Amino acid sequence: MHSRVPKLNSPAPRVVGRDSVEPTNPPRIGCVKYLNARPLIRGWPGHVEFDHPSSLCQRLARGNLDVALVSSFEFLRNPIYRIVDDVSISSAGPVYSVIVAHQGEISQVEEIELDPAAETSVNLLRCLLAELNVNPRFVPKSTASIPERRARLLIGDQAIRFRQKHEKDFHFWDLGEQWASRRRGIDLPFVYALWLIRPEVVDPGTIAKGLRVLQDENLAKIDNLIAEEKEFDHEFCARYYGEHLRFSFGEKEKEGFREFQRLCQKHGLLPKEPQPTTAATRREIEFNLV
Repeated sequence: MHSRVPKLNSPAPRVVGRDSVEPTNPPRIGCVKYLNARPLIRGWPGHVEFDHPSSLCQRLARGNLDVALVSSFEFLRNPIYRIVDDVSISSAGPVYSVIVAHQGEISQVEEIELDPAAETSVNLLRCLLAELNVNPRFVPKSTASIPERRARLLIGDQAIRFRQKHEKDFHFWDLGEQWASRRRGIDLPFVYALWLIRPEVVDPGTIAKGLRVLQDENLAKIDNLIAEEKEFDHEFCARYYGEHLRFSFGEKEKEGFREFQRLCQKHGLLPKEPQPTTAATRREIEFNLV
């Protein structure tokens, strides 16, 4: 466990505990307002900007935010950021809240509606379908009912609501489950979101430590966090946090992230590395961890 969350709005730096320092200015922090992010942000001692994943990526890239919990694909596309180590939103099996709602067999789907806010999930879906040689047309998300031979990608709280409301009306192709099934018997999590810190932020280490402390405290008191939930059933929340999600960014998560990079390169979603690309010579992601 890490020490207490450092306060981030003091007028001058001062030592807090054994290994953390308070910065002079509070960082501009952004986060998704999803159930899966609550253990990573609840109790943060400062203002937080809540927004959609794609908007957070854009604001972070423009420098309108200093730190944000954003789609992991943002780092693959623009690896200038520092990554907060030991913290992520990931899964090693069914994730429940990143799904394609469809009827019939997924291989028979002709069109899939995409959520523009879901950059990581959209690219994961493209990779998974390409690996299966399934090639539907991708179309913008609609608010109309989903006709036969069309499917819809849903993420986050919207996916949970849709799945619970239409449990008997659709099949749900769970992207976390499909990722895990590619490597049966091997624990290779998929990383959906990471805390990224812009390169010009002066004291990223203090911010990173504070975010790790916050995660530790919230996970240690997860029952208290669940008790505060007003929309979703508390029994569901306990299963969601305990069975479907992981919040670490350790070696297994890093290797899963590298595998996602390789698949994105293979299917033209990221620039390919220059040859040669044998296992011995391939250049892997360079994680700038704090």
